[in-house]
Amino acid sequence: MERIKYSSGVIWEEKVGYSRAIKIGDRIIISGTTAIEDGKLVGEGDAYLQTVTILKKISRVLEQAGSKLEDVVRVRVYVTDMSKFEEVGKAHGEFFRNIRPAQTLVGISALVDPKMLVEIEAEAITD
Repeated sequence: MERIKYSSGVIWEEKVGYSRAIKIGDRIIISGTTAIEDGKLVGEGDAYLQTVTILKKISRVLEQAGSKLEDVVRVRVYVTDMSKFEEVGKAHGEFFRNIRPAQTLVGISALVDPKMLVEIEAEAITD
């Protein structure tokens, strides 16, 4: 099966050895995504805005891979402050209320930047 790699162009992809997303057959697997846009964190202190920003980024890479949010079957959400789960859930619901993929919400102690509150992975299956 052909393996297609998608890059966001950040230096860490090459340094660390990962891709923004990989498409193999009908599956698209999206790496953990944070709210960094143009090298800057969007929504410092705002879990809702970070989640919206992340889900928009995920939507864009899905489009690059010939897919869409409706094809998402699994989402993993990592949050550094579980007291913000309702903000994260509100944003998640705005994108996935009718799609309803399998979802896991995990509380973690930290992300690479202490100002990051949320990181999300996704997997889609397309025709």
